[in-house]
Amino acid sequence: MTGRIPPWFAVAVGAFCIGWGGNQFTPMLIEYVQYAGYSRVDVDVLLGAYVLGLIPGLLVAAALSNRHGRRPVMAAGLISSAVGSLIIAIGDLWGFPALLIGRMLCGLSVGIAMAVGSAWITELSRPPYDDVDDGTGARRASIWLSLGLAVGPLCSGLLAQFAPMPLALTYIVQAVICVPTLWLLKVVAVETRTHGGSASIASSLRVPAVSHGRFLRVVVPMAPWVFGSAGIAYAIVPALVSEQIGKWALLYTSGLTVLTLVCGVLVQPIARRLDDHSSARAVVVSMVLMSLGVFAAVATAITQSPIAAVAVAMLLGSAYGIAIVSGLLEIQRIAEPDELAAISGIYYALAYVGFLLPAVLASLASYVSYPAMLTVVGVLAAGSTAICAASWSKHLPAAATT
Repeated sequence: MTGRIPPWFAVAVGAFCIGWGGNQFTPMLIEYVQYAGYSRVDVDVLLGAYVLGLIPGLLVAAALSNRHGRRPVMAAGLISSAVGSLIIAIGDLWGFPALLIGRMLCGLSVGIAMAVGSAWITELSRPPYDDVDDGTGARRASIWLSLGLAVGPLCSGLLAQFAPMPLALTYIVQAVICVPTLWLLKVVAVETRTHGGSASIASSLRVPAVSHGRFLRVVVPMAPWVFGSAGIAYAIVPALVSEQIGKWALLYTSGLTVLTLVCGVLVQPIARRLDDHSSARAVVVSMVLMSLGVFAAVATAITQSPIAAVAVAMLLGSAYGIAIVSGLLEIQRIAEPDELAAISGIYYALAYVGFLLPAVLASLASYVSYPAMLTVVGVLAAGSTAICAASWSKHLPAAATT
């Protein structure tokens, strides 16, 4: 520890900054449609494009950090986030390809924060670095990343509405705050992987824990809904009610995004109490809320009610918060210490597949109505809930039964 700043906090600030950069684009979708001339499909593709950078970041960064250390890989994530933001800031001049590249770089950084940052925070929340309850590391990691995901759209919405350079300033601000965070990461954070190793990256990518029955039957059916729910709440639903909001659509979208993620943060202590070593209670509760939230989104699509959209954001935000923490706690019980970063990456990669949902639905919107499509999504969510519930107490790790 340096001074009074705990080492985990420096990493958490890095995850916060990266989360800010990853999600600040979300409320800007309306701006790019109304003022930059992009279609709804274009902006939903850009929204989901960072998954193309995120998934390689999730899968490869963990292996790199196991071999070369957490600090250099996390620092690379911060640099990627800042560069991605700066490219998006000038993307209005360079066009769609620049925005796409910037979003992919931001996605790469979020992948690093989720896989490496989450594992590093968890490691620094254990002796000899810290002495706290089991599960605190997972909660710290998810809360700080979620706070970044919430603050990003809040700032971008406010700056775009009231400040000059509405399509550039928010990205410049985020890039600037990454600089002192890099210094904090270097000076305060403690490296937890110093042994290096001769294993190849390919061998490091093999994670036996992914074949565990608990991972396949409980975590995998739930994981895509983590960010699938977020995508519905702050990418699909605001667009469905935007005509009712008029000139305040940007601020409304920002507010709905922040509300979703704030609910996700506030509910996480409850998620920790719901978690039970002898069942999948927390996962099933998150999926029940998820299903209810999607069907509430169907009602919102029919009524186009901005008030109903607020209820959807609260439901799906709560589902997101419980799901992300319960999934992390499940994989921590399954994985060996050397597998933690890698399986965290795989878990988050599966979770972010759901973030492609808005682009998929937007591409089908010319042929099928949103109420119909969201009804199908709700049925799929209910089916996933049933799968998780059917494995309520199956395939538990031996340590969980003691």
